[in-house]
Amino acid sequence: MTDKLSSPSMFIGIKQENLISFGSGQPDMPPPKGIYDILPKYTNFAYGLIQGEEKLRNSLRSEFLNQDADKDNFVITNGASEAIDLTFRSICKPKDKILIHAPYYYSYPPLLKANHIEPVITETIGGRIQIDDVEQKIHECKAILINSPSNPTGRIQEIKTLKEIEKLAKDLGKVIISDEVYKDLIYERENYMLSGDHVITINSFSKTFSMCGFRIGYLYSNDKSIVKRAIDIKTHSSMNTNILAQQMAIEALKTPKSVIEEQRVRWENRRDTIYKGLQDLGLDLWKPEGAFYVFPKIKNPRKTVWELYKNHDVITYLGEWFGSPNRIRLSYALETDKIEEGLRRIKNYINNT
Repeated sequence: MTDKLSSPSMFIGIKQENLISFGSGQPDMPPPKGIYDILPKYTNFAYGLIQGEEKLRNSLRSEFLNQDADKDNFVITNGASEAIDLTFRSICKPKDKILIHAPYYYSYPPLLKANHIEPVITETIGGRIQIDDVEQKIHECKAILINSPSNPTGRIQEIKTLKEIEKLAKDLGKVIISDEVYKDLIYERENYMLSGDHVITINSFSKTFSMCGFRIGYLYSNDKSIVKRAIDIKTHSSMNTNILAQQMAIEALKTPKSVIEEQRVRWENRRDTIYKGLQDLGLDLWKPEGAFYVFPKIKNPRKTVWELYKNHDVITYLGEWFGSPNRIRLSYALETDKIEEGLRRIKNYINNT
């Protein structure tokens, strides 16, 4: 029956009594209260600007103070997923190549292949990018895609490595696509934002502000020719992004930094709970430094994922979806008591296997 494990789509959105889901990376913390205040008086139902509402784009400038950003550097998108897809389509032609580091987010290869772009893989060690391998492989590629903190590993890339990639890409005329949707969920240090005319930054309101279903993301680039191409494509694909959700995003950006920091501390406490719990079960895993995922090695991962779901009401994700067939991914985007109950069920499974 494990052949039913074809993709994460079989688990996304499932709600069952007694189910513990370590599956989808959807924060369980509530969105900022202020986003609901606009609802009673909201009256606009016309088409919006394809590029995104000007007020939201102006509000986002504060995230890029070191780059002298203006509103025309942004495109507001249907989540980070559309931003990534638009970026691929804006900078590449068929048969171009993009370098991605493995383990990788499961949507990267399908999006690349859907646009007739070839993924080139650079393997990591301990979840860390190896600059020597990047130097060898980047020459044949149009761009390199960096995801730090990483989904699925929770690892952050060393600042020294990021700066080396930044310089390498600039010297070779390569594009860096920086997927930073977890930048506000780092436990070990401040985020290092890649910058320069050769960098495209991807971000979202889903993780920091728990607004997954609102589908608000964006891409940012100092190269306005890339922005223009993305707008041209979006005009004929999805048109404007949801205008009510954009107004809510404007309110979300008013959230005090102290609130975001309080949430980060809660995530870190959950990280500590699940990391220690899995270690106590004898599993080999990296300690997450950001995001909200753990990625342990396990025997017979397909059998494990299937039987945990069918016999123990626990959802986990196959590591093979992320380019690592000997691992499984667990999201700890749920309350500590549920994490602990899920760990008890996993222990019961392991002890009886």
